[in-house]
Amino acid sequence: MKRGIRRKWAGCCFLLPSFLGVLLFVVLPFADVARRSFMTAVTKEAAGMKNYKMIFTNSAFLLAARNTLRFTLVCIPLMVALGLVIALAMGGIRHMQMVKSLYLFPLALPTAAVAVVWKMVFYEKGFLNKYLEQLGMGGGMDYIGGDAAFYVLAGTYIWKNLGYTIVLWLAGIMGVNGDMMEAARVDGAGRLQRFWYVLLPNLKGSLYIIVVISFLNSFKIYREAYLVAGAYPHDSIYMLQHLFNNWFVNLDLDKMAAAAVVCTMFFLVFILLLQGLWDSGG
Repeated sequence: MKRGIRRKWAGCCFLLPSFLGVLLFVVLPFADVARRSFMTAVTKEAAGMKNYKMIFTNSAFLLAARNTLRFTLVCIPLMVALGLVIALAMGGIRHMQMVKSLYLFPLALPTAAVAVVWKMVFYEKGFLNKYLEQLGMGGGMDYIGGDAAFYVLAGTYIWKNLGYTIVLWLAGIMGVNGDMMEAARVDGAGRLQRFWYVLLPNLKGSLYIIVVISFLNSFKIYREAYLVAGAYPHDSIYMLQHLFNNWFVNLDLDKMAAAAVVCTMFFLVFILLLQGLWDSGG
């Protein structure tokens, strides 16, 4: 009994530094932001729900929130599905470690270098338009300054983050009991049936991790968008990160605080709903 108590105290001591770090650098600062969201930025007077009403009637906030939600809903399903397909196709490849390194290579590239390359390719006078003109297929389209900017940014996100998705899928696939797959094959189950009824249910944990990480990373695309198109890009790629940056430059701290609380609550609700969906599914 004493040994069990000592183990519990030892566990608490190991967790204490991490807990204090989260408390000091995450929980308390967010609590202060939440407090400031109900105050005016300059006079510190109580403002009630005024700041929240202000952001929900702000056209820039509505545009940024709509674009960010659209970006998330388009990119995450594409990347999760594409990563699974590639991971399944890689199942029988030799020298797997080398292939994994190649897929993770985009993550090691500096963001500034990636942005410059994509800008050189998709700029109005970039390489893509040059080759299209040589092939007699038109050209001269500004992919970054037009409606196509959204798809350029989505392609950048998928290209850069697809590698870790594939690696996570591969880890989940290799963790599935091979005897189960073999037993299903012996029982007459086809390849699609083995995938749907045996493999996919055992990948539920991997799917949850990949979706959550991809969801959080989809809100970190600001660097690429900012370096390619600046602080005020085309409307189709004006994200929440652009909005927060511009509000910070203009010292609209009251609106920033209210928007930060709203975004945090949205993230929390999404993750809790996703967790509940996974738990209810078995």
